[in-house]
Formats: sequence, structure tokens, C-alpha cells
Amino acid sequence: MKKFLLSFKYAAHGIAEACCQRNFRVHVCAMAFVVFFAARFYHFTAEKWAILLLTCAGALALETVNTGLERLADKVTEEHSHRIRIAKDCAAGAVLIWAIFAVAVGFVLFWDTEIFKAIGEYFTKFYRIAVLVLSIAGAWAFVFLPERFPDDDKKDK
Repeated sequence: MKKFLLSFKYAAHGIAEACCQRNFRVHVCAMAFVVFFAARFYHFTAEKWAILLLTCAGALALETVNTGLERLADKVTEEHSHRIRIAKDCAAGAVLIWAIFAVAVGFVLFWDTEIFKAIGEYFTKFYRIAVLVLSIAGAWAFVFLPERFPDDDKKDK
């Protein structure tokens, strides 16, 4: 039972490590805005919510795997290695493929001109625009914060 519980601790540490990566934070912010707009303006069925949430989770999961692979590759060698570069590029490519198709899923789920009009009307009130602008500014700060946890190469030695 102890090993089972420790596995959650290790997984949480992995997620925290991924959160240190700017691209992961971009995905988190995009997910937050998408889920807000979906919840506020769309009346999704359970199936559409499942598609949306799985699409978001897939992006975060792939970004986490990409971070893990990059950390491992950087530990293996600091010298230029063609094979390691290919492995890192392939992992990043997997994230990019997912992100491109996530945008396509977004178009399929969200394209509705009537709802676009409702969103436009919703943001005619100043305080709503102010909240949106502050939310975007907060997301920008979250994404572009400097690395909060510098590489801990000292821990590995």
C-alpha cells in the first residue's frame, strides 16, 4: 500500500516539474479559457464535454512526457548528440501534432455564429471586459514568469 501511495507523490512531482515549463503553462491557460467559455456559453452534451476534456488532458499529458524525455536526454549527455536531438524533436513534434488537432477539435466543438454573437453581447459591459483583460494579463504573467525552479543538477551529483 505504501508503494501505491508513493506513486501518487512521484506523479505529483512530475506534474510540478512539467509546470515549470513555459509550454505546459501555455496549455494550462488555454485550457482554463476554453473550459470557461464552454461552461459559460455552450450547452455541451456529456459526450462533447468528454471530447473537450480528453483533448485538454492529452495536451497536458504529452507536454509532461516531453518534459520528462528532455530532462532525461539532458542528463544523459550535455554534448551535441544527433540521436538525442531527434528524440527531443520527435517528442516536441508529438505535442505539436496534438495541439494542431486540439485546435481542429475546438473548431468543430465551438464554431457557432449565434453563440459568437452572444459572447459579443456578454462583453459589452465594461466590468466583464475588465475581468477578461485582467484574466489575460494574469495568464500572460503565469506563462512568462521566469523559471521558478532552476535546473537541479546539483541534486543529481
